[in-house]
Amino acid sequence: MQALPFLSAPLLLARLLAVPLRCARLLPPRASSLLLRSTVTELAVLAGHLLLYPTGISQERPLPPAAEAPRPGAADPPSPLPTEGRSRPPVLLLHGFIDNRSVFVLLRRSLLRHGWRHVEALNYSPLTCDLRKAAELLGRHVEEVCRRTGHRRLDLVGHSLGGLIARYYVQRLGGDARVRTVVTLGTPHSGTRVAPLMSAHPIVRQMRPDSEVIAELSLPAPNCRTQFVAFWSEEDQVMVPARTARIDHPDLITYNVHVAGVGHLALPVNGAVAAGIREALAAAGATAGEGPAEAASVA
Repeated sequence: MQALPFLSAPLLLARLLAVPLRCARLLPPRASSLLLRSTVTELAVLAGHLLLYPTGISQERPLPPAAEAPRPGAADPPSPLPTEGRSRPPVLLLHGFIDNRSVFVLLRRSLLRHGWRHVEALNYSPLTCDLRKAAELLGRHVEEVCRRTGHRRLDLVGHSLGGLIARYYVQRLGGDARVRTVVTLGTPHSGTRVAPLMSAHPIVRQMRPDSEVIAELSLPAPNCRTQFVAFWSEEDQVMVPARTARIDHPDLITYNVHVAGVGHLALPVNGAVAAGIREALAAAGATAGEGPAEAASVA
């Protein structure tokens, strides 16, 4: 299981090098410079993440819920108190294909430093062959987090495939009853045509534009209560075309946020994106119920 990212790294590395060099010759100077800078950053992020990957292999052990202060002379230990209304909703982080929770080290730290008390990450197996099954697993985990923290609803942040799993759970499995906001980072909402050689893996085929999963997500979703915020970038070499990372669905409350100069791997670690995520989560309650919108660029 640990070796999988190292096996896929050469494929990603080849694309990170070949595509920008080919495209840079066809772009205006400013756009070409932006693409090349983002590619260098992507390579640095890839190297760092390969080093961090082993630290996130095991499933996270959640912290115990908050408890009231012990009373003088009390014989029994204090019982957990729900935090509904006393803190922001929990945030559950979902990684991408053949990745793990280590990708969210910086984003988690950013959220905790800015007042979020409950931030957790869910690992799903890289051997998972069906996005729908991963969405069912997510649903069970969401119920457990809500029970443990006392919150009726929470927020989800998903990178790449993780965002698609989150959306499927909310839109197709009734998860909108539990999820207030879904934030996606470089997620192929309309399917991506990248890496055809990796399509031998069933879950990669489910991320293709012609897959049954993508077709299901285009079906009507009346009265969906969850708000979606999709971060996308023209420099994302894994999203082909880049605009597939936007959400365009008439029944969903959606905000598409364009990010300039940030590649696919850098989205979860970019400081401006982290600030945009914090802003989206903090403002979710005030904007619920509004129609689709186009958000401004954050980087």
